[in-house]
Amino acid sequence: MDFSWKRNLVILWIGVFFCSTAYSISIPFLPLFLSGDLGVRDHLEFWSGLAFGITFLASALVSPFWGSLADKYGRKPMLIRSGYSLAVLYLINYFVQDPYSLIVVRLFQGLLAGFVPAAIALVGTNTPEEKTGYALGIMSTAGATGGIIGPLIGGVVSHYYGNRNAFLFSSIVVLVSALIATFWVKEENFNRNKARSHVMDDIREARANRLFITVLGMMGICTFSVMILEPLLTVYVMEMGIQPDRASLSSGIIFSAVGVATVIMAPRWGKIGSRIGYGKVLIIGLVGGAIGNLLQFFTTGYIGFGILRFVYGLFFAAVFPAINAMIVQVTEPGFRGRAFSLNQSASQIGTMAGPIIGGVLGGWLPIRWIFIINGIALLITAIVAKWSRLEQKLPGSGKPLAK
Repeated sequence: MDFSWKRNLVILWIGVFFCSTAYSISIPFLPLFLSGDLGVRDHLEFWSGLAFGITFLASALVSPFWGSLADKYGRKPMLIRSGYSLAVLYLINYFVQDPYSLIVVRLFQGLLAGFVPAAIALVGTNTPEEKTGYALGIMSTAGATGGIIGPLIGGVVSHYYGNRNAFLFSSIVVLVSALIATFWVKEENFNRNKARSHVMDDIREARANRLFITVLGMMGICTFSVMILEPLLTVYVMEMGIQPDRASLSSGIIFSAVGVATVIMAPRWGKIGSRIGYGKVLIIGLVGGAIGNLLQFFTTGYIGFGILRFVYGLFFAAVFPAINAMIVQVTEPGFRGRAFSLNQSASQIGTMAGPIIGGVLGGWLPIRWIFIINGIALLITAIVAKWSRLEQKLPGSGKPLAK
């Protein structure tokens, strides 16, 4: 068992890395693809936000269904299903000729997605309890590393070979994830004879666990905080004086700053959380992320902006490993696969709402004011976490689990 969970961790890390890379390849150039290749001239911020957000709206709605199937048939089949589906859909992106077709393809990407949450759920349910925080911290670095490499690849490929060829590259990269899941991932101790649950029953069970609902709410808010800037950073970099022909590459580098910070700090935050408590680590990450956002309001040069994004990432890297570890703490083993799917829904709602609201606000307000909104939202979340005494209520703190 000791060898098995470590082997799975390494293999799933590689799979999530490739899947996250494939997704993030399109981040720097998607607004440029809409304007340059698909002819969008008006309301570019809105179209960028919609293109980002529609994928995650669909994923949020369908994720509990995939979670129910995962608890019945296993997480590995969900990895295989989503991996091959996304490879085909990324390929279809190469052929789209208008923004409406792009929106439809990205809608199906959301409906058929689920590789990353299935991988996290498999790690969470196939890792010894005492190693869960460490393992989930390591898994956070997979997505972050993909978030580093993806925008850099996307910026370079779109700059030198064109935006459409970057979609071809995404298709090949996510295909690697599917092949890894097919041939090397192993799922142990899974009972395929149990009855499949119904989504509404899962939601009712989740609602009865107040700590779990609190954690889901924080996941949604924190993801929203990150994603509200996704469709705006490329535009913001151009406002700082970067020429359009260099914008995708420059924004890709700036996007990667937070990912580099996450790779450095996420495993360390996981280990710190196992010692001092994941609730405390969550509050540290929220407060640090809030201050980092507020300080970004005052930067005017893209070099200083990139440095500040890196420092912000060092603190915000604590948030998602802490939330994932807390989900393991506050749910029963038999419910964890569904719990991570519901967590994915909360994350995808934030991921969907963030780009859409960010795109709308970017058309009404100077983009720099979005950092103020972000910082205030994270501070309020930290205050709520502290005020609700979340840390004291977690199992292992000496108090019973609240239901």
